[in-house]
Amino acid sequence: MKTITGFAVLMATAAWTAQAFAQQAGEQADTAEEQVAETIIITGTRISRPELDFANPVTTLSADAIAQSGKTNIADFLTQSPALVGSQTGSLTGGSESEFGEAGLNLLDLRNLGTDRTLVLVDGRRHVSALAGSAAVDINAIPTDLIEAVDVLTGGASAIYGADGVSGVVNFRLKHDFEGITARGQIGISQRGDGGNRYGAITAGTNFSEGRGNIAAAYEYNKEDRLNELQRSRLRNPRAKWLYRNQGDIPDDPNIPDYIPYNDVRYADSARMGAVDVDFDYASDFEGDGDIYDRGLVLEESGGYAQGGSSTPIDGYQGDLFPGLERHLFNVLGRYEFSDAFTLFAEGKYVRTKAWTQQQPTYDFYLFQTAENPFMPDSIRDAIVPGAAAAAYEDPEMPDGVWVTRDNFDLGVNFEENVRQTLRGVIGASGNFSEHLKYEVSYVYGQTKTRTFSQGNRLEAEWQAAIDVVADPDTGAPICRTMLDPDNPFPNCVPYNIFGENVRDPAAIGFVTTDSLSRAKVTQHVVSGSISGDTGAFFNLPGGPVGFAVGAEYRKEKSTFDPDPVIRDGLTWYGAIQPSSGSFDVKEVFAEINLPLLKDVPGAHLLSVGGAIRLSDYSTIGSTTTWKVDGVYAPISDVSFRATYSQAVRAPNIAELFAPESSSFNFIVDPCDTQELNNGTSTREANCADLIGGLGIDPTTFSPSSDPSSSLFTEGLSGGNPDLQEETAKTWTAGVVLRPRFLPGFTFSADWYDIKIRNAINTPQAEELAELCVDQPTLDNPFCSAITRDPDTGFITGFTSRPDNVAQFRTAGLDVTLAYRIRTDTAGTFNVALTGNYLDRLDFVATPGAEIDSDRDEALAYAPRYSATLDLTWNKGPMTIAYGISWFDKTRRFTTEDLAGDPDYADPKYFWAKQKWEHEVQLSYDIGERFSIYGGVNNLFDEKPAFNFSSYPVSAMGRYFYMGATVSF
Repeated sequence: MKTITGFAVLMATAAWTAQAFAQQAGEQADTAEEQVAETIIITGTRISRPELDFANPVTTLSADAIAQSGKTNIADFLTQSPALVGSQTGSLTGGSESEFGEAGLNLLDLRNLGTDRTLVLVDGRRHVSALAGSAAVDINAIPTDLIEAVDVLTGGASAIYGADGVSGVVNFRLKHDFEGITARGQIGISQRGDGGNRYGAITAGTNFSEGRGNIAAAYEYNKEDRLNELQRSRLRNPRAKWLYRNQGDIPDDPNIPDYIPYNDVRYADSARMGAVDVDFDYASDFEGDGDIYDRGLVLEESGGYAQGGSSTPIDGYQGDLFPGLERHLFNVLGRYEFSDAFTLFAEGKYVRTKAWTQQQPTYDFYLFQTAENPFMPDSIRDAIVPGAAAAAYEDPEMPDGVWVTRDNFDLGVNFEENVRQTLRGVIGASGNFSEHLKYEVSYVYGQTKTRTFSQGNRLEAEWQAAIDVVADPDTGAPICRTMLDPDNPFPNCVPYNIFGENVRDPAAIGFVTTDSLSRAKVTQHVVSGSISGDTGAFFNLPGGPVGFAVGAEYRKEKSTFDPDPVIRDGLTWYGAIQPSSGSFDVKEVFAEINLPLLKDVPGAHLLSVGGAIRLSDYSTIGSTTTWKVDGVYAPISDVSFRATYSQAVRAPNIAELFAPESSSFNFIVDPCDTQELNNGTSTREANCADLIGGLGIDPTTFSPSSDPSSSLFTEGLSGGNPDLQEETAKTWTAGVVLRPRFLPGFTFSADWYDIKIRNAINTPQAEELAELCVDQPTLDNPFCSAITRDPDTGFITGFTSRPDNVAQFRTAGLDVTLAYRIRTDTAGTFNVALTGNYLDRLDFVATPGAEIDSDRDEALAYAPRYSATLDLTWNKGPMTIAYGISWFDKTRRFTTEDLAGDPDYADPKYFWAKQKWEHEVQLSYDIGERFSIYGGVNNLFDEKPAFNFSSYPVSAMGRYFYMGATVSF
C-alpha cells in the first residue's frame, strides 16, 4: 500500500501543480506553446517527419534539466531516469566492486538487461567502447556541456542502428552551429567535507562565409575525489550492523529469525598481525605478536565471520566507495555548406580519463611456518603441538610449526589506476538531390587505449621465499631460507616478519611487490551511407507522401588486451590473466518506410504505418535479420495511439567469443549446504541429494559453512566461447499520447513495453554456476560440468565460467511521462516534468524448461516495481528555482527464492530495503545578459543508504553542496 502511495504522491504533485499553474495562467497562456508539426530527424528513424508522427516511445532529457541537476558527470544524472536505474556508475565503479581494469567506468544499463545490450550513440552514430572485448561505452567520454539533449528509446532500434540495441538506444545529441564563447565553472563538496568536485568547461564557436560555415571547439575538465568506506561513520564500528546467522537459532527453529543484525563483525580467525593456529584445528590460538587470540563470538554457519575479538574488522576492508576520477575532454566540430547539394561536416574528439581507487589488501589462509622462524614469539613457539603439523598434512616428514592466517595491510592495500585515452573522428557529407530526396555519407573512427597500473602487486614466489625465515648459521640474524641454497633463485631476498603488524623491514615490501602495467586497445571503423526522402514529387497517399530511407553500412571492431608479463605468467596475487585479442566485421543493408494513410479527415487526424528491415552479414556468426513494424493513429489532434513490434539481435562481442581462459577467484556459498537447501528452486533439495549422495556423503549433514577450510576463495577459470551465436529479442510497445488543445504546453504519454530475449548469451559467475547446477529440473544441464567438487569432502574446489546461448530474459512494464509548461503575466514561467515507470516483470530463465527466476523488486538487481522522477522549475526574470525528486519503491533485501524457502529468514522488518527519496534544489540568478551564478544542494535531506547496504538506495555521499557560474560572450 505504501508503494502505491509513494508513486501516487509524485503523480498527484505533478497534476496538482499543473492545475495550479493553469489557474494562474487563465487565458494568458502563451499561444506560442501550440504544437507545430516541424519536420525533423528523430532518434530511431532516418526519415524526416514531425515528432508527433513517430511510433516509438522516446524520453528526452534536455540540457536545462542536466544543468539544473548539478551533476557534472552525465552518467550520474542519467541513472536517476527510471529506465536506467540499474546502470553501473559512481559507487559501483570503485573499491573491490570493480573488476580488474574497470575502476571508474560509467556504463549504462537500459531496462536492467545488461550494459552490452544498451546501444549508446552520439548524434545517431556509434561510439567506440572503452572496455576491451565489449561494446559498452564509457559515458565519461561524453562532454556534459556540449549536450543538447539525451534521447532514450525502447525497442525497434536494431533495424535502424544495427546490433547491440536489443533493450533500446541512448542517443546523445550534441550542440552544433555554436557561435560565441561560453564558459562554466563549478565546485562541490559534501556536508562532511569530502567528496570534492571541480568542474570547468569552455566552448567557443563562430560562423563564417555568411553563415555557410561554422566551427566550434570545446574543452571540459572534471575532477572528483575518491571516498573511502571508513569516511562514513555509519559504515564503521560500532555503528555498522549487518545480518548474519542467528547464533540463538542453531539448530533452526522455524519460529525464530535465521538472520539477525550484528555489529563489530570480523573475518573469523584472520588478523592484520596474523592469527596463529598451533594445533591445526582451524581455530586461532595466538595473535602474531604472541598474545592470546580472542576469537570473539564465532558466527557459526555464516561462512567465516565473528563478532568482536582479535580478528580483522570487515568495515573498510573493501576499500573505496567512490573512485577518484579526472577527465579532460577536447572536442572540435565543424561544417561547411558548399551548396544545397553538398555540405561537408567533421568532428574530432580526444578524451583522457584517469580513475584511481583503493581496493582490498592481500590476504593469506593457513601459511605454514616452522618453529625455526626467528621472528616467531617464544610464547607461540613454546605452544607448538609436536606432531600436529604431520597429522594435518598426513606427512610424517612434516616439521613442527604453525598456521598463520593474515590480512596484509602492512604490505600495502591494493591500488589500481586506469588511464583511458579516447580518440574519435567523424567526417562526412550530406546534401539534397531535390526537395524530396537527400543523402548522407560518413566515416567514423574510434580508438580507446587503456593503461591499468597496479601498485604494490604481490609477487607470489618472492612472498613465499620472504616469509620462510631461518636464522643465519653464522650471525644468527633472520634470513630467507633460500639464502642457504647454493642455487638460490632469490639472491636479493629480504625476510618478511608476519608475526605482528608493521614489524617487517620496509625493504622487504620492495622485494615482494612490483608495480605492473597492463594495456588494452579497442578500435572501431564505421562507414555508412543513406538516401532518404519522400514521394511528394510524383505520388501521395491520402495522408501525404510516402517517406523512405535506404542505405548500407560497414563496421569493423578490434580489441586487444596485453597484461603485464608478471600477471600473464601468473606470478602475482592476481593469478594468471591471459592476453586476448579478436576482431569482427559486419556488412549491412537497411531500408525504412513510412506510409501516411490518412490525415485531417473525419475520424482520423493522422493514420500512418511504417516498417524497417536490416540485413547483416557478420564475419563471426553469419547472417542475421532485424525488422520493425509500427503504426500511429490520432482520431483527433489531442489524442494519438502508437504501437511497434520488432525483432532485434545482439551478436556476441569479442570477449564473449575470443577471451582465453584466465584465472579467477570467487567466494562461493555452496547451494547444497543444509542452510541453503530451501533458498533455491523446488528441485534444489532433490538435486543436491543426488549430487552429494553420489559422492558417498550424507546430504542431510553436509555443511561447508561450518568448516573453516571451505570458506576460502575458490580458484577457477573464465573465458570465451567461439561457438556462440546471436541472441534474438522480440519487442512490442503500445501507448497513448495526450496533447489537449484546451491546455497548451501540456503533454502526457503512457507506453507499455515488452521485451523477450531468446537464445540469450549468459555468463554466470562462480556462485551462480553452483546454484544453476542444482536449480535446474535435473542435474543433466550445462552448469554442473562447470563445477568441480572434492570427491572426499564434496566441497567446491574449482569452476569454469564461460558464456553460452542457453538463457532467456524477459522484461515488461509501463512508462509514463508528463510535461507541462506555462507562462503567466505576473507569476513567471512554470515547468513540471514527471517520468515514471511500473516494472511488471524482470525474469530470467537459465535453460529451456527451467523455473523462472524473477528479479523484480530485488535490491541487488536494482529493479524496483515503481520508480519516478519529478522536476519542478519556476523562472521569473533573472531568477530560476529548480526542485527535483528521484524516487523508487522499496525493494526486497533477499531474493524471492530465499524467502519462499525460509519464511523465517529474518525478521519481516528486514525483508525490504527502504524506498529511495532523494531531493535536490538549485537557485540560479542572471546578472545581466552574459553572466549568471547558481548554487544548489543534492540529497537535500541527507538520505542515508538502507540498513545492510553501503550504497543503496542512495550512495553514502550524503548531503552535497555546489555552486557555479556561467559567462557568455
